[in-house]
Amino acid sequence: MENPPQQLRIDGARLWRSLMEMAEIGATPAGGCNRQALTDEDRKGRDLFVRWCREIGCEIRVDRMGNIFARRAGTDNNLPAIITGSHLDTQPTGGKFDGVYGVLAGLEVLRTLVDNGVQTKAPLEVVVWTNEEGARFSPAMVGSGVWAGEFSLEYGHSRMDKSGITIGQELERIGYLGDEAVQPTPIKAAFEAHIEQGPILEKQDQVIGVVTGVQGIRWYDVIFFGTPCHAGPTPMEDRRDPVQAMAWLCEKLYGEVRAYSEDARITCGDLRASPGSRNTVPEKVVLALDLRHPTPEGLEHLHRTLYRVAKQVQEACGVAVDIREEWFSPPVAFDSGCIEAVDSAVQSLGYSHRKMVSGAGHDSVYVSRVAPVSMIFVPCAGGLSHNEAESAEPGHLEAGCNVLLHSMLNSAELG
Repeated sequence: MENPPQQLRIDGARLWRSLMEMAEIGATPAGGCNRQALTDEDRKGRDLFVRWCREIGCEIRVDRMGNIFARRAGTDNNLPAIITGSHLDTQPTGGKFDGVYGVLAGLEVLRTLVDNGVQTKAPLEVVVWTNEEGARFSPAMVGSGVWAGEFSLEYGHSRMDKSGITIGQELERIGYLGDEAVQPTPIKAAFEAHIEQGPILEKQDQVIGVVTGVQGIRWYDVIFFGTPCHAGPTPMEDRRDPVQAMAWLCEKLYGEVRAYSEDARITCGDLRASPGSRNTVPEKVVLALDLRHPTPEGLEHLHRTLYRVAKQVQEACGVAVDIREEWFSPPVAFDSGCIEAVDSAVQSLGYSHRKMVSGAGHDSVYVSRVAPVSMIFVPCAGGLSHNEAESAEPGHLEAGCNVLLHSMLNSAELG
């Protein structure tokens, strides 16, 4: 062993080179990546990852959802594995780091252990999950979702892109329809390194986010029913205007969400008015609403607030308001032992850090249903992600990978 475990550090330059080489696959003119799930570009990215893993002696398994598992054996392979990983697929105009950083950080951990002759008792695995982004096939995170039992294999294989091509067909076409069952093997701990995809770490000048969970999400369609009438002859006081009702609801709801908690989120992401004529008061307005909070109690409070405000607006405007609930993803609390492993690693390495909740969904959401999980965040410039301009500093990526290395060592024990 060349270095005692507590002194081990990953090769930051090698990690960066790997990220840049992977970014050449599906590179866009604007400096990002278009490597959508199960395209030829995704296949090339998978092939490169598999080659790199085999070069350091990993065993490769592929399950029937195309999830890839690269295993470095431990001295006792009967012990539950320590796993890490993320995804290689991107948005159509994605960046170089979203997902791929978590995969290649895991690879760099294994390379570092091989370089230094460090052997763990438990086996270590790096996972590439299929179709995390949901950009080509809906829903997102379907590979980890099938693996964790959220979806059936038949459902996963049947997901179809806009051209009518299914995941099952594309897995077979690109050679990643594996023969392994899509189900968890025994896992002691799971870690996922990721860029934050938000501005908090950068604003607070923190290097590492110790992620304690993922906030809950509730989606609604809020429908306002008015009376269509002519824009000119109808006095304002005689109108039943659904747009005015929507504006009042948004103003009051935004204010209440801000006042309730700095962790609360409200987004009105889509608005449709019908009949959609410039000079006619609409008959109906449909507002797509997204509410988020990291605690069940907080999300329930926002839910109740929406209904209370909608009732007030309905009475004040004389406009009927109907709320249709579209989707509910409860808050996820990560495992305290995994959080402690990450926190201990950060403390020993001396990086500035803060505990935080993820605002975005990740494969770790589904993994957490069957295994102990935590995540490691590093800053990204301006909090920008799902964008070709997505950027992260090499030093921050190296720091996050060092935290991942020691988090896994904290959990795997030395052989």
